[in-house]
Amino acid sequence: MHFFLGLFLRAVLALVVVVAAWSLDAAQRPAQNTYAAAAPAPMADTLAPQGQWMQSAHGHIPMPADVPAAHASALLPMPAHDAAALTAFWFAGERESAPDVQIAASQWDRASQTWSPAQFVVNRHAMGAQLGFGLRRLGNPVGWLDAHGRMHLFVVATGWGGWAASRVLHLQQVAGTPSSALLFEPLRVLPLSWLWNLSYLVRTAPLPLADGGAVLPAYFELGAKTPVAVRLDSKGQFLGMVRISRRTHTLQPALLATSASDWLALLRDNGKDGKIRVSQTLDAGRSWSDAPDLALDNPDAGITALRVGGQNLLVYNPATSNRQTLRLASSPDGTTWTPVQDLEQGAPGQEYSYPAMAWEGQSLWISYTDQRKSIAWQRLSWIHGGPDAQPPAPPLDANTEAAP
Repeated sequence: MHFFLGLFLRAVLALVVVVAAWSLDAAQRPAQNTYAAAAPAPMADTLAPQGQWMQSAHGHIPMPADVPAAHASALLPMPAHDAAALTAFWFAGERESAPDVQIAASQWDRASQTWSPAQFVVNRHAMGAQLGFGLRRLGNPVGWLDAHGRMHLFVVATGWGGWAASRVLHLQQVAGTPSSALLFEPLRVLPLSWLWNLSYLVRTAPLPLADGGAVLPAYFELGAKTPVAVRLDSKGQFLGMVRISRRTHTLQPALLATSASDWLALLRDNGKDGKIRVSQTLDAGRSWSDAPDLALDNPDAGITALRVGGQNLLVYNPATSNRQTLRLASSPDGTTWTPVQDLEQGAPGQEYSYPAMAWEGQSLWISYTDQRKSIAWQRLSWIHGGPDAQPPAPPLDANTEAAP
């Protein structure tokens, strides 16, 4: 009896994988008039041609009380008129996938130059009640500001099954509420698959576009791991989706726009080679093709990329089998990379992982998981001059530590 039940369950799983794979191919053919390409949003800030990145402050973002684990942070620069310069999101609870995990948030206050006390902004029970179906676990929040300055939050959530049975919840800031309240309401589950929208996740920051919309990186994870680009309009409405790579073992794409039409997707690789894979588009996201790998080691770990003032920046774990070192690298073209500095260099068994980056206030902000227990952050400034240049004096407070 158990033998035949096992065969039946394996057959059902195989059917689900086949249907899911067909769903991926079907969903990645949006009409050309709905997936309209748009140039990336211009960045006004420029960097002096000669200079170096130097740490000006670092610390840990406050954690919710009595919460032992934290992971997968995201950084969202706020509008210039807002009291907060940045909003950080992450998931926290007893451990990853624990039933008590919620999405936490904190904001960097411009006036006090401190992080606000952490608060939970997404609870699976409350969100499930609003959506009309149960949620088993939460993870991987990603924030975005639409053309009207309204916050959107994309959160990975599961019902039955593990992360491979995830869906992407699309939440929006409640209208009329201040950003400091961090109140969100559900809009929808992103319509990414014919198979109940299952097996899609998000992790890395959206690429803002000049038309006010964005490209949200996502990935498919049931039976194969495949990255996709989700097109949103200026209000966050879904316009379409395009497959980024034909490989079946890459995930968590980090997008870099090296010009208005030429973009790169740097990809975490779930295989055994320990490299960062690459796909490229030459038509502003309408179509993608695989490109040569980066000559950088990476141990199947999350990465983040950002273009700042003509520089392409990457934060990654530079090893094939551990996450004890976290490194910042720079590239003029997105293909040839030079190490800038090690942000963390731990002992064997330690982990610094899942980095996020943002540019705000003429500073580069980096957050990352520290030992799966808390979220660490660093602020770097571009200092014009040679190796003897001095970093600006950091403000010191309860959650800021001076640069060493």
